[in-house]
Amino acid sequence: MTTPVKPQIVELDVEAIAEAEGRVVVFSDEKGKLDQAGRRVNRLTRGALDRFVGSKAYADMSSGDAADLGFPSGMKADAVQVVKLDRKADAAAARKAGAAIGKAKSGKELMILAGNLKLTHEVLLGLALRVYAFTDHMTKDDEDEGGVTVMVTKPDEVARAAADVAALAEGVFFTRDLVNAPSNVLTTTEFADQLARLSDLGVKVEVLDEEELDRLGMRTLLGVGQGSESPSKVVVMHWQGSDAEQPFALIGKGVVFDTGGISLKPAAGMEDMTMDMGGAGVVAGVMKALALRKAKANVVGLVGLVENMPDGKAQRPGDVVKSMKGDTVEVINTDAEGRLVLADVLWYAQDRFKPCGMVDLATLTGAIIIGLGHHKAGVFSNDDGICNAFLKAAESEGEGAWRMPLDPAYDKQLKSNVADMMNVGGRPAGSITAAQFLQRFVEEDCPWIHLDIAGVASVKSGTDFAPKGATGWGVLALNRLIADRYEG
Repeated sequence: MTTPVKPQIVELDVEAIAEAEGRVVVFSDEKGKLDQAGRRVNRLTRGALDRFVGSKAYADMSSGDAADLGFPSGMKADAVQVVKLDRKADAAAARKAGAAIGKAKSGKELMILAGNLKLTHEVLLGLALRVYAFTDHMTKDDEDEGGVTVMVTKPDEVARAAADVAALAEGVFFTRDLVNAPSNVLTTTEFADQLARLSDLGVKVEVLDEEELDRLGMRTLLGVGQGSESPSKVVVMHWQGSDAEQPFALIGKGVVFDTGGISLKPAAGMEDMTMDMGGAGVVAGVMKALALRKAKANVVGLVGLVENMPDGKAQRPGDVVKSMKGDTVEVINTDAEGRLVLADVLWYAQDRFKPCGMVDLATLTGAIIIGLGHHKAGVFSNDDGICNAFLKAAESEGEGAWRMPLDPAYDKQLKSNVADMMNVGGRPAGSITAAQFLQRFVEEDCPWIHLDIAGVASVKSGTDFAPKGATGWGVLALNRLIADRYEG
């Protein structure tokens, strides 16, 4: 698994700056004011830093932006990176600054002169998220990525704050590694095994096999995986960090590969379907982050792990399956399989744990990408309170989310002539009808959010905080929601 960068946090020593190799980072505010370390760099470079922060180029920079002074005279460093960070900068700007530092790091040794910067830990989170690279299956020799030294005036205080954000980075990296992993490696069995290792952190983990799922009546889930050689599983992860009687539940779609089944997808782009377990990956990352930071919350995470393959035993269009709830579903399209997985896991979570609220996550529909692109996830909810709390958490963490409608009018599209419902409602409002389908498996008194993350779980080009590939979207927002609403 990929490990986030572990910075060495030490007391500021201005005499060490001249001999630092690689890259040196200094901060200045919106007026170009330099702190003690910045003034030392300015003297070493014979006023070059002062000239830059007084320039129009610096004035045009936004808070969190950075620029390089290459091969500075009077220093061994290859470059001095100047980061503009306003005195009243918020966490978002600090993380943006960290991401700029991380993007430019390029395997070099890095000395960050943070001094008394109050949001140093947020800078370090942005740095950690941006330097992520998934190299598990590359055969080239390991390259020296270069260490990170952070010089501050209060190292003990910064180290304590950095420990919490390190837990978040670990959670995001776990999600990214799972989503990026190829499907011949991350089988349902391997996925379950990786989740089982969370028990080392104090998470109670239980793996339900096909025999147990059949006994429970999870036949909509089992139907999806019946054409695969990989056995279907449900993994239950429980973090009991508080005495709260009712846990908060996270439910994830974990389709480790989705061919579409008998309703076969086009060949072009099918390789991207290794990420169709993105919802389960986010649940796993949140559970790891909660355990690492010892969250004072009672949270249960459940993921349905299946593979959707065409085979002589595979589910057919026109089949009718019975859910754990007891409702019957006419399977019109075997490529609308994620909702069949979630239906049973949602019902099981409520039946067993009686949660105080639930959030499910799934790379569920291409329609949500048509509507929202790759910038925001679709948010559907039956409860304004929990929905607004999540939207606030997502905004504070810089993870795009947009509320979409739920309305009984859309239920007509799911009407079946041979069963209680169909699993698809046609092309119009495809994301909404999918959410309407899922809502049928949610008790009326259970606050619930459905997150359609098809557009944000994995991207074709890098973002501010992630390279191309898996983003880890949702780990930070859900951690924030739990911290704000369910801890303490």
